[in-house]
Amino acid sequence: MQSLSLIQQLAIMVLPLVFAVTVHEAAHAWVADKLGDDTARSLGRVTFNPLPHIDLIGTIALPLGLYALSALFGGAGFLFGYAKPVPVLARRLRHPRRDMAWVALAGPGANFVMALGWAMLFATIPTWMNLFSSGAEFVAYMAIFGVMINLFLMVLNLLPVLPLDGGRILTALLPPSWAQQYARIEPWGLFILLGLLFSGLLMPIILPIVQGLQRWLLA
Repeated sequence: MQSLSLIQQLAIMVLPLVFAVTVHEAAHAWVADKLGDDTARSLGRVTFNPLPHIDLIGTIALPLGLYALSALFGGAGFLFGYAKPVPVLARRLRHPRRDMAWVALAGPGANFVMALGWAMLFATIPTWMNLFSSGAEFVAYMAIFGVMINLFLMVLNLLPVLPLDGGRILTALLPPSWAQQYARIEPWGLFILLGLLFSGLLMPIILPIVQGLQRWLLA
């Protein structure tokens, strides 16, 4: 995408990013509702319409800020963000420990399904090239970014750090006494995650997994 202008890159990345973060949260809401907790439904969050899930900071300000920084420093441009977290009350679930694991897994699972969908769209590009080459190139870049951002969110969220989904899943799998002790790190989990990201220790772990999965899906 380096041959594209920053405006063209922005146009390509916005749609995949918005759906990646909002459908992720919608999947949490849908599974929680099916397993007995109607909290998300009462807030209008059991929907794949992205609007109820959009967070002014995470879905709008943060991606645009990252984009502006990329443009300022002459980078290729990259968008990242998040949607409003879906509230889930474990006590309302039929089987709180087990069901919380399913609710947590739903988000990364949705990202993997979306990555598959974007890969399937990418596979149709040769057919599109015969109809309109310039439009097909735009869709091809969008599909590639759609695969990448969804795989990145999936792998990142599966890290066993609270409050990420992987931390929720691990908490559900641990014996109750261990889970209680592990849950105590949640107030510090975001700081731990940011420290790992900014220290550069996390990317060498995440990126090879994301790139390997991306090559496999797009092959």
